[in-house]
Amino acid sequence: MSIVSLLGIKVLNNPAKFSDPYEFEITFECLEPLKHDLEWKLTYVGSSRSLEHDQELDSILVGPVPVGVNKFVFAADSPSAELIPASELVSVTVILLSCSYDGREFVRVGYYVNNEYDSDELRENPPAKVQVDHVVRNILAEKPRVTRFNIVWDNENEADFYPPEQQEVEENEEEEEEEDEDEEDEDEEDEDEDEDEDTNDQGTEDVEEEIDIEEEEVDNGNAAEDAEDEQAAEGDVTVNGDDEQDSKRRKIETPTTENPAETVTTPKDIHSPVKTAD
Repeated sequence: MSIVSLLGIKVLNNPAKFSDPYEFEITFECLEPLKHDLEWKLTYVGSSRSLEHDQELDSILVGPVPVGVNKFVFAADSPSAELIPASELVSVTVILLSCSYDGREFVRVGYYVNNEYDSDELRENPPAKVQVDHVVRNILAEKPRVTRFNIVWDNENEADFYPPEQQEVEENEEEEEEEDEDEEDEDEEDEDEDEDEDTNDQGTEDVEEEIDIEEEEVDNGNAAEDAEDEQAAEGDVTVNGDDEQDSKRRKIETPTTENPAETVTTPKDIHSPVKTAD
């Protein structure tokens, strides 16, 4: 909270000649006793292109400042025309009225100032060299621009207004780390989703291959059944898949003592002649 509040500023001599002094009636309020004086300063902006042409017209110290509403008149000399670029002497410029406490500025009021010749003839046909004696100024007092700044007063701690810079840096680093972690988590989630999609695609391909294999096996089984039907039709014998497998196994079995009646015939036995006893 500001201890000193600006209540109002009244421009006393306006309009005026360019060479006339500036006069302001300033009213402000002080809420608590102050250890230091208030410094008021008036600055004339000589050029809109460079700060080198700015002129500090005057500065005063006001104090000791009593608690309550205070009023005083601040007067300052006019700027030096020699220090202002000739191309910007007759034009619109700005004056700044500021107040500081203990070297810290807490309020600034800016006014536009219109500098022009005092006659229509000079305004329509300006001379090559500026005639300062015929230049008048008009301060736009109805449209001030006020800027306030937070400063440390006598009863306040500086740490409340100016926290350590290292702490701000650490907080920024923590925020950046959190953002990096969030981005990494999002990247990992995207990779997991891509892997899941690849796995699903591979699983689908495997299922299709298994289906194709099963279909081929079924086709092979159908072909075997067709062959069996043809054999059964020729020999008038019906053999199912299990009997066929059993018959195949029996054809390669060798005689055992447990089944002496079963013998294996060969082509030689079939075609050899039968001998009879004389």
